[in-house]
Amino acid sequence: MAKEISGYVKLQVKGGQANPAPPIGPALGSKGLNIMEFCKQFNARTQDKMGKVLPVLITVFNDKTFEFVIKTPPAAVQLLEAAKITSGSKEPNRNKVGKVSWDQVAAIATDKMSDLNCFTSESAMKMVAGTARSMGLTVDGTAPWDK
Repeated sequence: MAKEISGYVKLQVKGGQANPAPPIGPALGSKGLNIMEFCKQFNARTQDKMGKVLPVLITVFNDKTFEFVIKTPPAAVQLLEAAKITSGSKEPNRNKVGKVSWDQVAAIATDKMSDLNCFTSESAMKMVAGTARSMGLTVDGTAPWDK
């Protein structure tokens, strides 16, 4: 028989660095979950992605057990790494802070494809390019579908 779900918790945690301090402790403690058990499992599953910000969706069951799914790093974080900058522009429509190529956009789009709400790589690339523009990054060159 399937377990009954009592709720969900969404967090963004650095890979391999989960600890009971906020924001993890209070979020899981309010649901009555074993915080240290989550931290141990999360750190074990994210050893290869040490230090990268990873969204995690935790499914909480009525018997105080849980399951979690680790998603790919946010497109904004990947774009910052690709452009080799620390933060986006405060005024993205006026001040451009960096550049990314369409090849970098395509690599990020294929990495994020499972988490994005799209069906083709072209639409995924358009979503990632839109995120880049809203961060104050310019996308160099012509789009692959315009050639």
